[in-house]
This record gives sequence, structure tokens and C-alpha cells, in this order.
Amino acid sequence: MNWPARWLGLLGSGGLVLGAWPALALPPPDEVPEEILRTEIITEARSPLNGEPLSAEDYAILQEQLSSLNRDPQVNPELARLIFLLELRRVVRPILPFIR
Repeated sequence: MNWPARWLGLLGSGGLVLGAWPALALPPPDEVPEEILRTEIITEARSPLNGEPLSAEDYAILQEQLSSLNRDPQVNPELARLIFLLELRRVVRPILPFIR
């Protein structure tokens, strides 16, 4: 058997296997393409707290309220100083290895 016949035999058998199920690689015809879904404007949302449906306006208000809750953390000044000193020690330690 010469080389063209060998290659045609391999390609032909692969073509039969691939040609048997050509529609498996395609999405269903009624499915909306991802490109269209990316451009859609979402007008309804669900609450991250309890999962109930919200309008876009209510969702924006809720997000603003949730983000304003975490803006001003109160840290004990002594603890903040201790953290600063530990971080300073971590930075200086490679330069001055005798610091414990």
C-alpha cells in the first residue's frame, strides 16, 4: 500500500467518524448567542441578603447601603501601632538579621 492510499484511508475513516455526528458541536437553534447576552441590560436583580427579586433602582440603593456600612472601620490605636511595628520589623529583619 503506497502512502497516498494510507493517508486517504485514515482521513476517510476519520471523516466518517466526524461526519456521523456533525450537530454535536453546534448549540441548539433556540439558544441565544453569548454575544447578544453580553449586550443585554439587566433590569431585574436579586437581593444578596435574602434572594428576593428587586428592581434595578432598589438594587442600586441596597448596594449603596451595603457599601457605606464598611467604609469607616474603627481600629484600636494601640493595635494599629503594634501592627505597624511588626511590619517595620519584618521589613528591617533581612537587612539586620540579628533583630529578633
